[in-house]
Amino acid sequence: MKLPRAPHRWRVTPARAIRIQKELTGRVVQAPLPASARWIAGADMAFSSDGRRCIAGVVLWDRQLRQVVEERLATRDVTFPYVPGLLSFREAPAVLAALRGLRRIPDVLVLDGQGLAHPRRMGLACHVGLLADIPTVGCAKSRLCGSGPEPGARRGSRSALVDGDEVIGAMVRTRDGVRCVYVSVGHRATLDEAITLVTGCCTRFRLPEPTRLAHQLVTRHRVGL
Repeated sequence: MKLPRAPHRWRVTPARAIRIQKELTGRVVQAPLPASARWIAGADMAFSSDGRRCIAGVVLWDRQLRQVVEERLATRDVTFPYVPGLLSFREAPAVLAALRGLRRIPDVLVLDGQGLAHPRRMGLACHVGLLADIPTVGCAKSRLCGSGPEPGARRGSRSALVDGDEVIGAMVRTRDGVRCVYVSVGHRATLDEAITLVTGCCTRFRLPEPTRLAHQLVTRHRVGL
């Protein structure tokens, strides 16, 4: 998969990283997903025990047949410190490298992280979506910002995640009685479609199958980093 070159450097100061996020925010597009999105990629990351290396895994999942089509891994040196709200500067280079290894372009990429549900509306899913120029959705296990009522206990229940007077995402129950996940638009998607996609990709587990499998992939391969 060929990707455009990033329009900025990754080895920057936190202050410069914030400016880059603010510059990119206006480029995020909320638009309908492909009508028959079949090839769903999931991405997740892990770090070496010393925090110096990041390994990213991308799993391409056939939504119709519910089976894995491709798996790709990429490892990169970490060149940015851990700063909440700026995690894409640590993680995106490895994710983009793993995406480049795919033979088939995903219809949608689901990332274990935030999209617009971010203080500057530029979470990992937005950043990667913009740079890869593909539809992306953020599905995070925890909340970074915003608030809202707890959704109902049944699968498919949802409630709006609001920051100020802006809806930035949704809290979604993907299985009866399990903790909700935090879904938000990354790029070239709408929130309703993102919720439908995430819920539809959850089989027997809380997390959508593509990102769950990507997590397993990087967990298996992080040993020896």
